[in-house]
Amino acid sequence: LGFCSFCSSSVQPSHIRSINGRGQASFSSCSPKVCIVGSGPAGFYTAHHVIKVVSAVDIYERLPVPFGLVRFGVAPDHPEVKNVINTFTQTAKHSRCNFYGNINVGKDVSVEELQQAYHAVVLSYGAEDNRKMGIPGEDLAGVYSAKDFVGWYNGLPSCQKLNPDLSCDTAVILGQGNVALDVARILLSPINILKKTDITQPALEALEKSQVRRVLIVGRRGPIQIACTIKELREMAKLPGTRPEMLAADFDGITEALKNVPRPRKRLTELLLKTALEVPNEEEQERRSKASRVWAFQFFRSPVEVLASPDKTRTAGIRLAVNRLEGSGERAQAVLTGELEDVPCGLIISSIGYKSTLIDPSVPFDSHKAIVPNINGRVQQVAGLYCSGWLKTGPTGVIATTMNNSFDTAKSLLDDMASGTVDLSASKAGFHSITGLLEKRGVKPVLFSDWEKIDSVETSKGEAIGKPREKILTVQEMLQVVHK
Repeated sequence: LGFCSFCSSSVQPSHIRSINGRGQASFSSCSPKVCIVGSGPAGFYTAHHVIKVVSAVDIYERLPVPFGLVRFGVAPDHPEVKNVINTFTQTAKHSRCNFYGNINVGKDVSVEELQQAYHAVVLSYGAEDNRKMGIPGEDLAGVYSAKDFVGWYNGLPSCQKLNPDLSCDTAVILGQGNVALDVARILLSPINILKKTDITQPALEALEKSQVRRVLIVGRRGPIQIACTIKELREMAKLPGTRPEMLAADFDGITEALKNVPRPRKRLTELLLKTALEVPNEEEQERRSKASRVWAFQFFRSPVEVLASPDKTRTAGIRLAVNRLEGSGERAQAVLTGELEDVPCGLIISSIGYKSTLIDPSVPFDSHKAIVPNINGRVQQVAGLYCSGWLKTGPTGVIATTMNNSFDTAKSLLDDMASGTVDLSASKAGFHSITGLLEKRGVKPVLFSDWEKIDSVETSKGEAIGKPREKILTVQEMLQVVHK
């Protein structure tokens, strides 16, 4: 028996049960089959919700390994955030759930072919691209997107050739969200802390040799508009071996402005003020006096040009426009003052946002917003097609935000099945009809049991050197483990 999340009764897996607008249960005698594209948080949370009611949920993943940004995005020194993998594993091992890795939807199999094989298809493949700054010099050596830099130290196969040059003294990170603070923390953390995490060995070796001693975290607006959360700010403030060094002028008038700010934002800004301006106690003064590395937020600055070295081969600095704010609170807009500043630096990391891309021309896509146009997860003008996660909303929020957004999409899907909007009258073959196509195209799916082999090898390698795991860094090596 499955358990329906919309009511307190159990349901047969061969039926669909939901609540219609009159509070009555609706049924279908069909066996609904659902396909989910992407095995990150959005995919697994959507699966978790619909598996309780439908007869089969198949999760397709481009890589041989599941969990998306939980594996490749969450910072190595945040192992507690990765505990959600335990919940996802339970879903993957459910008798009516199947994981099919190493399948590139849009290339190995089309979305239209999936629509023919399943009653509903949910696109949950996230945001794999990054927003461009759109300024001169951003393609110079020494400039990286945060997406690629995070992928490099977290073992994303496509980022393993990044080999960032860490031989400079000063790094500039553009953006002040949690990802920017993750990157700053990894650049400045003592190696003995990182050695105990699942950071990749090549990244660990590069960071051990790193000459970066100063990290500037730059934002367009002011302290009240900072995009990170209080947890990440607290971690920066207490990071061993580092001290903050901020401009007092950036905080003029902030204490007065805090009177009209919502409580969570107020607490965050108060911590920022304390870190930047308050005279620390004796213990903290001693800690800061011994620090060999420095970090700072720089506010009211926008990048206008990456400055090249004399031989024009790599970055030597960044030109920033000085801004002032018009308006107040969350809605305040950064307006150029006409003043410019040049900051010498050898490393620039752009953390201004991830971006979804189109994987199949049959899917509607808003290239300006970089999302699939939808209403409550229902893809507009395509019956039976849904989206969840960042593909649905854009890259906002934390894992809990994605959970709620995915549950909402799942509810839309189940409501549509109950109301007849999704046609359940015809039986569908599901993966059985896709497997023949994959065979013809020379694609070998990786099952969840295969992932468990990879997992076992990684954790064994990690245990041998005091780490939770040592990630396998290439798809080829992952497949070698699977097919041993």
